[in-house]
Amino acid sequence: MTDTTSAARPGFLAATKRYLEPAPLAALFLGISSGFPYAMIGATLSTRLAQDGIDKKSVTTFSLVFLAYNFKFLWAWIVEGVRLPLIGRLGQRVSWMLLAGALVIAAVVNLALVDPQADIMATAIAAILVGVAGATYDIVIDAYRIEQLEPRQLGVGAGMSQYGWRIGSAAAGALALVLAARTGWAFAYIACSMFALPAMVVALAMGEPPRHREVSERKSLSSLGKAVIGPFVEFFQRSGAWLVLLFILVHKIGDTLANLTLRLLFNDLGYSNDEIAIYDVGVGFWALLLGIFVGGVLYARLGLKRSVLLSLILMGVSNFSFALLAAAGHSNIGMAGAIGFENFASGVGGVCVVAYFSALCDLRFTATQYALISAAASVVGRILTGNPEYGAGAMIEAVGYVNFYLLTTVLALPGIILFWLMMRAGLIDRSIGTAGTETKMDAG
Repeated sequence: MTDTTSAARPGFLAATKRYLEPAPLAALFLGISSGFPYAMIGATLSTRLAQDGIDKKSVTTFSLVFLAYNFKFLWAWIVEGVRLPLIGRLGQRVSWMLLAGALVIAAVVNLALVDPQADIMATAIAAILVGVAGATYDIVIDAYRIEQLEPRQLGVGAGMSQYGWRIGSAAAGALALVLAARTGWAFAYIACSMFALPAMVVALAMGEPPRHREVSERKSLSSLGKAVIGPFVEFFQRSGAWLVLLFILVHKIGDTLANLTLRLLFNDLGYSNDEIAIYDVGVGFWALLLGIFVGGVLYARLGLKRSVLLSLILMGVSNFSFALLAAAGHSNIGMAGAIGFENFASGVGGVCVVAYFSALCDLRFTATQYALISAAASVVGRILTGNPEYGAGAMIEAVGYVNFYLLTTVLALPGIILFWLMMRAGLIDRSIGTAGTETKMDAG
């Protein structure tokens, strides 16, 4: 079998130099702005609610807010096909980047001003607004990143984006914890809203991405219909499209369940805000840096298929490390090891899996297709986490943390097996879109 995206594999030094090229560096800053809204309604909000005395089932139900990210493909066609008045002159991607960034800042500030103890419903609505604004920002950021990168840069660009995402998520989360302990949650959230700015600055500095293609002239209902329906028609006409979609749906169930409940584990094990910040940012930062570096080298040297398969295995095993931590109890060494391995595995997967998902896109429909792919990647896990009757919180109360994280490890197996079968059938190569094959020169 050939590997579509790695026909000419570079040496070790050539692979590492790609991290310093302008487009991958831009992906780093795009990732920072993409990651921070997730932290504001994810781990940070879970800690805030837990410290305010909200019960576990209610806390995990808030994970349903993330469904905004899973349904973002429903309005991605607006970002793809509607030109904004006035600022639209800056370009389709640039103008939407500025608008979406401003909406995220406003939504996070609004969440800062609500009191969960006084009005849990107002808190839920504010969190939903952050989710919708953050998902819209993601639509623009992902499309901008893919269209800025050449096929040969998809691996390192995905890695830098993942690196930025983790910096934005972890730094905003850690800053919120530290500030909340000293100045209160309201000021902490307002300060963290500034993490939306890096992507806006990148868009203004670099302008429209060179591989961006206009969907149509936007002058008729038929052209608007093409923007809405075209991305789905094109994707599902490909050989094995339904199996590809099934893989996207199942590959991350265990990982999503595990990651959306970690702060509950840390809180119940008695870790302080400062301890969580130190290990999430300190140990996690360096482990992620190493994982991204290793992932970039693996992607360049092993090619797309084998590097993705290896990263899926690593991400599955990382869930097992939290079962060990839960069994050990409050252990700084145990927490450092679990967080370190999880971040390393996520770094490798952030390069390889995201590069594959990016390569699946057709350049005519980048925003909508990547929104569909990234949304589908975690929808099942989020629904399972947030259901108050049989979701993650209920499972933890029923079987305990150790058995829960063992279950998340087992849930990683279907994705690993399915990807291996797709490799054997040659479906990986046949599923690649123009984003994985067409260069800037070809597009121009």
